[in-house]
Amino acid sequence: MKKVLGLSLFSLLVMSPLQAAETPLAITFPPNNYQTTSDRIFIMGSAPSSGEVLINGQAISRSKAGYFAPSLPLKLGENRFQIRYNDKQTEIVIVRSISQNEEISPQGFVKNSLTPKVNIAKLPGEYLCFEALAPTNAQVAVQLGGKTIPLTYQPQVVELPDNKIALTQLSNQPQTVQNRGRYTGCAVASAPGDLGVPVFQITQGNRTLTEPGTGKIEILSPVKLEIAEVTVEGGIARTGPSTDNSRLTPLPKGTRAAVTGKEGDFLRLDYGGWINKSEVRLIPGATPPKSIIRSIRARQLPGVTEVLFPLQVPVPVTVQQGTNKLVLRLYNTTAQTDIIRLDDDPVIYRLDWQQISPGVVEYTFNLKQAQAWGYQLQYRGTSLALSLRHPPKRDRSSDKTLNGIKIVLDPGHGGQDSGALGPTGYTEKEVNLVMSKLIAQELQNRGALVYLTRTEDKAVALPDRVAYINSVQPAIALSIHHNSLPDGGDTMNIQGFGSFWYHPQAHDLALFLHQQVVRSAGRKAYGIYWDNLALARPTSAPSVLLELGFMSNPVEFEEKVTNPTEQKKLAKALADGVEKWFALQIPN
Repeated sequence: MKKVLGLSLFSLLVMSPLQAAETPLAITFPPNNYQTTSDRIFIMGSAPSSGEVLINGQAISRSKAGYFAPSLPLKLGENRFQIRYNDKQTEIVIVRSISQNEEISPQGFVKNSLTPKVNIAKLPGEYLCFEALAPTNAQVAVQLGGKTIPLTYQPQVVELPDNKIALTQLSNQPQTVQNRGRYTGCAVASAPGDLGVPVFQITQGNRTLTEPGTGKIEILSPVKLEIAEVTVEGGIARTGPSTDNSRLTPLPKGTRAAVTGKEGDFLRLDYGGWINKSEVRLIPGATPPKSIIRSIRARQLPGVTEVLFPLQVPVPVTVQQGTNKLVLRLYNTTAQTDIIRLDDDPVIYRLDWQQISPGVVEYTFNLKQAQAWGYQLQYRGTSLALSLRHPPKRDRSSDKTLNGIKIVLDPGHGGQDSGALGPTGYTEKEVNLVMSKLIAQELQNRGALVYLTRTEDKAVALPDRVAYINSVQPAIALSIHHNSLPDGGDTMNIQGFGSFWYHPQAHDLALFLHQQVVRSAGRKAYGIYWDNLALARPTSAPSVLLELGFMSNPVEFEEKVTNPTEQKKLAKALADGVEKWFALQIPN
């Protein structure tokens, strides 16, 4: 994955990987006055291989060509680093952010610490929880709806590591830490109504101060819920009311559900998922969506089996893939099904169903092969159409092993989005395109029909890349990237080839290609990851994101990433892997 760099914040010297020796001293990351919350940072750059590079007077290790990226500790606040090569010297200031808990003032509430910070709406009987940061010797409470809710001091808190910790090979264990000044409390409201804005109150000695919150609180009426309809293709449903929360199955355009909660810009739908209000419209006077389902029809179309679920209203759905199965759940739905016809099918062995709870019907498609080739969901009017793709067929007019097999390659980044940087300033977007073209040629030599999301240095938005995959309907899609670590990563020691998948239908391909490259191309193994990446999320084909090597590791950057011989070797290894994988999935 890329490291996001604010290119507009500093002057960036972009060079080819061979130009480093011509530059006395170049620093490509971080920019001056860089801010981070990490306790470590790597300083990446290059200088001629002769002589030494000193950081704050200490010599650092470098690659043969003179590239470097040592990981250095940071103290809270301002950190100054002098980087010297011979008579050339530059200074970088890095600021490690001070946590809010370090800023507890002797009186009153910490600025912007009152929670909830946005408008919220909940059902009667649900917890309403409040939080504030204040001095440890205070009495804190909230006034809401004519009642006083005491907030109690919490001396400790369990902190979870960031998701990115899995990419650094550091420990992901939670830590119990001292938490200066955190007060929390919860209450329950039983009657619908607008409770207004909570007023926080703090008492220290004989002095009491009050401060209004920034969000108002509403209790919804269960019998007068608003109805939302998804207005975009693939509405993004999440486990909670922010983009930090995990994704659920995208909701097909037209899906309707009752709104059972609100928080800021997010709405909670009656089946449990949250969606941004920009992706729905509210329907005045609509009743809560409920449907029965009776007949189910399956038919074979070119390349797919389509299963049609006639409903009275488009209801929320989820899909879960497993080995030899796909499970579809319909919410707010009651089965009245007596007969289902399913003839012999290229994909489906058997279809089972059950009413697993009131309002939830589950359909289990038992598949003939462990390898699934993609699916798509859409509403046509009020009927849900599930299309399951058939296995691809090789064109027998040639003895080439991939003849007629469609493959999409996606060279990551492009245009203003440079991706990660190497020690010389050489950009990820450039090497991604170089490698994609090499891989494409190798696949074409084996008969594959190869499509690229970009063939030049231009910006292509993530949704456009995904839409391209959906339009081409390839057998597989591979997104080509080069890696860089988050701030706290050990750049000098972490390197290698990584495979990233999201849907189970892509797992075997990710695993196979990883093993093939490590074994035959001599690359170190960075690992196989489930990851919530846009180019791993398409459902229409097995889609894998590949990180071919680390831009941030000076040795791998020099010896593997930018080495033309190694580039060709890797492209051949990947094409061989694709060829062997297809031979296992669709043998002659």
